[in-house]
Amino acid sequence: MLLDCIIVGGGPAGLNASLVLGRARKNIILFDEDKPRNGVTHESHGFITRDGTTPSEFKRIGKQELAKYPTIAIKNEKVEDVKKENDSFLIHTEGGDVYRSKKIILATGLKDVLPNIKGIEEFYGKSLFSCPFCDGWEWKDQALAVITENERAFHLAKLVSNWSRNLVICTNGKKVLSNEEKEVLNNKQITIMEDRIAALQGNNGQLEKILFNNGKELLRNGGFVTADLVQATSLPEKLGCRFNAIGGIDTDDFGRTNIEGVYACGDNSLIAPAQLIIAASEGSRAAIGMMSEFVEEDF
Repeated sequence: MLLDCIIVGGGPAGLNASLVLGRARKNIILFDEDKPRNGVTHESHGFITRDGTTPSEFKRIGKQELAKYPTIAIKNEKVEDVKKENDSFLIHTEGGDVYRSKKIILATGLKDVLPNIKGIEEFYGKSLFSCPFCDGWEWKDQALAVITENERAFHLAKLVSNWSRNLVICTNGKKVLSNEEKEVLNNKQITIMEDRIAALQGNNGQLEKILFNNGKELLRNGGFVTADLVQATSLPEKLGCRFNAIGGIDTDDFGRTNIEGVYACGDNSLIAPAQLIIAASEGSRAAIGMMSEFVEEDF
């Protein structure tokens, strides 16, 4: 059977793309490995009508809504490989199944690469976060740390200060702030510690203390961290997709990549902020762009 579209990735982008294509009466399969980047968090925020919903509940509701449409199939399986053959795509799953589709949407997302600090994984998603828009409200006015080793230090420090001025910037031994930036932060009574971090301490995911190699200790309730972001899968590279200057999949305004028939949407473009509601809208936009293509091909 030749499918109209296969969508790889069951996050908000893939779910919404599936919804739009299913309502357009297209035969599609949504492949969801069910390893979401936001799975470490207790709650998702910033999506109207779903604020505070757990990531697993968000996906459950989405899949429940898709089940109403008979042309949508959902498979909880990893896509291992994809190849373009003439005017269609061959999709190989980890379980050894093979599917053929006219087009494909990559909603494969990103992976976080955290700073190499002892104990950081224990607290990430529980009391250390990457996005103040997602989690800043819950940590307003508390004693926070911003742990950062790169050029985003100044921007993140300024941003987090909107929620709490009880703030310490920890650069883990890196000199990532200019003298001018340090002066601006000092004038706002924001402390900067450039000492090397030895470990993070706390219980049950709740940060309590940051230990430094020089013996200093810093008491903190939580904070934010700059994680590096990388593509969650090699599928875009295997298909020959072009990447932008910051490592995201290069697309036009409707998610089209440089490979005919291949669309991408959600966080994997690395352009828009990593927000559920933005990823969902990009999924919708990619599906609408694809539908325009289907219609033109029919005439």
